[in-house]
Formats: sequence, C-alpha cells, structure tokens
Amino acid sequence: MSTLATLAPETFEEAAAALAAATAEGRRVRIVGAGTKLGWGNPGTPSDTELHTTRLDRILEHNAGDMTAALEAGVPLELAQRTFADAGQMLALDPPLAGPGSASGATIGGVVATGDCGPLRHRYGAPRDLVVGVTVALSDGTVARAGGKVIKNVAGYDLAKLFAGSFGTLGLILSVNVRLHPLHECSVTALGAATAPPVLGSAAVALAAAPLEFEALDVAWSGGRGTLLARCVGAEAPRRARRATRLMAEAGLDEVQLSEQDGELWERQRTRQRSEAAALVRVSVAPTELAAVLAAVDDCGGRLVGRAALGTYYLEVEPGAVDRLRALLAPGAAAVILDAPAALRSRVDPWGVDAQRRAGELDLMRRVKLRFDPSVTCNPGVFVGGI
Repeated sequence: MSTLATLAPETFEEAAAALAAATAEGRRVRIVGAGTKLGWGNPGTPSDTELHTTRLDRILEHNAGDMTAALEAGVPLELAQRTFADAGQMLALDPPLAGPGSASGATIGGVVATGDCGPLRHRYGAPRDLVVGVTVALSDGTVARAGGKVIKNVAGYDLAKLFAGSFGTLGLILSVNVRLHPLHECSVTALGAATAPPVLGSAAVALAAAPLEFEALDVAWSGGRGTLLARCVGAEAPRRARRATRLMAEAGLDEVQLSEQDGELWERQRTRQRSEAAALVRVSVAPTELAAVLAAVDDCGGRLVGRAALGTYYLEVEPGAVDRLRALLAPGAAAVILDAPAALRSRVDPWGVDAQRRAGELDLMRRVKLRFDPSVTCNPGVFVGGI
C-alpha cells in the first residue's frame, strides 16, 4: 500500500512545482485547506498526495481606501475578518467557520472553492460575486492570473467565477483579490413566527419584495414551527426593522418582535448549516416553493434554515430520510448532500444529478475540466458527474 504524501508549500512557485511534479509522475492530488468541507462532493478517486494551503497564509494587501484586499488561499477567514474590522470593514462572507470533525476555521481558499455562504448572501451575493481577481496554479505547473485589484477591472478571462464553486477540480487557488464592505455597528432584527408553512412562505415572499434593503432575510423551521428573520443595519436600522414588523404582522405572522441584541440569532442560523451526525442537504428552489419545502421537512422529521428570498435552504434530516426528501421535492429542485455519514455518501450521489436530463451540461463541465486539468490530477471525481 502506497503512503499518502503530504505537501504544504509556502510560495506560489512551490505549489505550482508540486502540481507539475505530481502530473509528471501520474499522481492524483487532493487539495486541502482547513479540512472543514472535505466530506463534500463525491468521495472521488483515491489520492496519492494531499496538497495543503495552510502555509499560504499571508494577507498580501489591504487597501482600505479602495475597499479591496488580496489574500493567500490559506488565510483563515476569521483572521481576515478581524483585520478588516480594525478598519471598519468586512468581507461579506459568513459561512460556518468549522465543520464536522474539524476544530480549525475555514480558509478563504476553501470558502471560494466550495462556494460556501451564510446569511449575508442575501444582500452581497456568493463568493463568486465578491472575488475581483484570482491567482491559480494549474496541473502543468502554470501560474495563471485573471482580474485585478480594483472592483471595476474586468480585463482577462474570468477565472475567478470559474474556479469559485469548482471544488478544486480545475486547479489550486493560490490567492484571491476581494471587494470589501463597510462594517455596521447598529443592527436590528425583526422576527415573526408561524406554524403553517403557507403562512410563513407567503410572508417570506412579501418581505423579499419590500424595499427595505435587508442585510439578511432568513427562515428557520423545526418541529412544525418556523421563524422569519429580517436583519437591518446602519443608522436607519431601527426604523426599517419596525416597518418590517408591521409587514410581518400584515402577512399573518405571530409573536412579531424586534431584537437589538441579534448576534446569537444569526450565529445559530450559520451553525445550523452544518451537521455532525445527520445528513445536511442544500436545497435550491424558487422562493415561492418555500411552503412545499417546509412540508417536506416535516414529513421527514427534519429542520431547516436558509435564505428566504433566494430559495436556498439547508435541511438536516436523518440519513435514511434523504431519498424520501428528494422524492417529495418539486421537479427541478436541486438537492445536494453536504455533510453526511460515509455509509450514505457511498450509496447515494451527493449531487443528485439526472445524468440523462443534464447530459449537455455534464459534457460541457467535462470539457472545461479537461481544458484546465487534462491529466486529471486535481481532486479527480469529486465534482458533479464524477468530474
């Protein structure tokens, strides 16, 4: 049995050389950040080498005036946020920082590579929307750069959007240039409850259409009862939050209230996007389908948190209920298994893709994979369709 080699390069050149050597020797490479999402995707082809980014951990630049920064892939997101906060700024990414079996915090490279998001996605978008430039290492040893350091720079091929969410299958992200946003001290959250899925669903649609510039608009559901959470920030936060409570009451929600100490509420929303023992399924549907998704959650005895205006929800159910959950969802719904016991992952396609219906899309993804990684060195088999 061969021994798994572990590499932790300190420079871009070392990382690129490691990939080139692995390709020349026919070795398969698993790219690893902090390891908080190693279980996501297909198990993939067994690797000969693990390439860790944890020593690529420098904040290369923080241009507070331009509200941009350049970070190496191994920088812990929590550390970067503390640095930006000192200047009254933030990187508007707030996924859970730890994962099942991992005590260390997620790295910026891992967050971008998996497209991981938290409640702030409502207003600011996903990682692909916040990265304005990227440096990557390809399997032949090439170091490629695209984008720039300023938000308006759109020169070159958009590697940043291509690599975001690619799960390391196209190459290794070495660094990213990101846009920042102001960090608001004043925060107020409006909350309303419901026990009927249609009531909560219609209230979510109404709040999503309201011109109130929510920082986040989330939903939580468990045991036949749910809550709609609307967060407002800035100097006008109290006024807008009060307006949100009136809209919630008009939509039929009960126990409508305001919370000015809302940090714990939103931390709970984030942490429930991961699961230690059960299965966590990310469901993407039209926002108007929320009531149907909540009914499916109840049928499977699970719980849910997610983005009410985006139709992206994280459902925790027992492993044996995953097949039933997928069957209950509307045609066209995407149900991707994120956290799951190994036994479930070995028997079920975590991506839930109908290969026949999506043959054209899978063919395109395979051609992109072979364009960037023709030797199939990087994270082979992890992505959709075993790509």
